[in-house]
Amino acid sequence: MIVEFSAEAESDLEQIADHIAQDNPRRALSFVQELRGRCEALAATPKGFPLVPRYEHHGIRRRVHGGHLIFYRVEGEQIVIVHVLHGAMDYAAILVEG
Repeated sequence: MIVEFSAEAESDLEQIADHIAQDNPRRALSFVQELRGRCEALAATPKGFPLVPRYEHHGIRRRVHGGHLIFYRVEGEQIVIVHVLHGAMDYAAILVEG
């Protein structure tokens, strides 16, 4: 199964890295690598994480990594990473856009 990052997810990862880099540039790089690794690992169990309540009809699932949430969809033989957001964010409006 192929894991594809949406432009929004790539932007999210850049913003996360920029935020962490303000205090710890080395950790910013390693943390974003961890997030990408968790995204890539979804290929092994694409439906192994729950659908997001209220977004089931969009097929959006959520995987947690630390304080961050990885939102994704399974589309045939592809996993699309829709967004990677901090858990404290109000993701409702963001997911409707994506």
